Amino acid sequence: MGDALSRKKENVKSGDFDRARDELFNHIHRCGVLRSTAEQQVEWMEDTVEYMGERYPSLSREQLGELRTMGLRFCRPVIDTVQADGEAEADSTGRTDEAREAAA
Repeated sequence: MGDALSRKKENVKSGDFDRARDELFNHIHRCGVLRSTAEQQVEWMEDTVEYMGERYPSLSREQLGELRTMGLRFCRPVIDTVQADGEAEADSTGRTDEAREAAA
């Protein structure tokens, strides 16, 4: 019977971790931290993970550390969206606005 109780408690913690992770990713998208500098992202993540710890008190220090790591990785995507946006602005000759201005 003790096993069932410990598994139930573990599932609650896992559920809280999943909700906190999803909420963190949602905050990342909504607040614009993706366009911040790496230093600003770290500062923002520290504050946000501290908030998550208050919001989800069942999370352990290790789980909060894992959230922080996941969040920082999520903030640094493999494909840089800022660079991709600049590439999308190239005209039919393949030149960006800056290249057209330099050529003029």
